[in-house]
Amino acid sequence: MVTNLEIDENLIKEALKLGGHLTKDAVIEEALREYVQCRKQLKILELFGTIEYDDNFDYKQQRRSR
Repeated sequence: MVTNLEIDENLIKEALKLGGHLTKDAVIEEALREYVQCRKQLKILELFGTIEYDDNFDYKQQRRSR
């Protein structure tokens, strides 16, 4: 997909250097991958404390019944 973006040139140069990428496209793709991964992780963290579990559940018992 071709998209025209106006991005701070100094920021792109720094990202190229830090990431060791050869092209601006590679930098932007990597940044988007990291952004998506981070957002997914935040969604998982939102679930923390919302899932109920049984304090008396004996996982070892379940293994013995196999």
